[in-house]
Amino acid sequence: MLFLVGFMGTGKSCVGAAAARLLGREFIDLDARIEASLGMTIAEWFSTRGEAPFRVAETSALEEVAKQAVPAVVACGGGVVLADRNWEIMRASGLVVCLTAPVEVIMERTRHDASRPLLAGQLDRSRVEALLAERAERYAMADATVESPGGLEATAQLVCDAYRRLQPHEGDVRADG
Repeated sequence: MLFLVGFMGTGKSCVGAAAARLLGREFIDLDARIEASLGMTIAEWFSTRGEAPFRVAETSALEEVAKQAVPAVVACGGGVVLADRNWEIMRASGLVVCLTAPVEVIMERTRHDASRPLLAGQLDRSRVEALLAERAERYAMADATVESPGGLEATAQLVCDAYRRLQPHEGDVRADG
């Protein structure tokens, strides 16, 4: 398994899907899976039930994904790194690559996205910087870090390169990837 972590707006879902294609693997968007399980969006869940119960559901979904037999690229939510249990799950079943981007890029990518519950309509530089600072130590725990301010395919290739360096014996599913 290859788990992509990073702050919101760093491209985990888009880059993850592209990296999965390059590696010939299934792609799993953990947030989408959680939303399907909960029957509502994450933003709705945050506003009606709060963050703590969501984090429990997030860990449960991560455990389920980690148990599957088919290797996949998993785009995790930005806060998955906050729980020690989630790190145990990811480390036991794969490698973790953290996507990063400059604050300006994150703000541009999330500016019109109402589905970001932790920003709650407060998209300003100081809020983004504060959240990044709170999580910096956790993001630094990843096996590799890839900056993602550039093009989608180039970033996906960098993720695949990092994965291959870290897990050279596993290789790709496809020979042309």
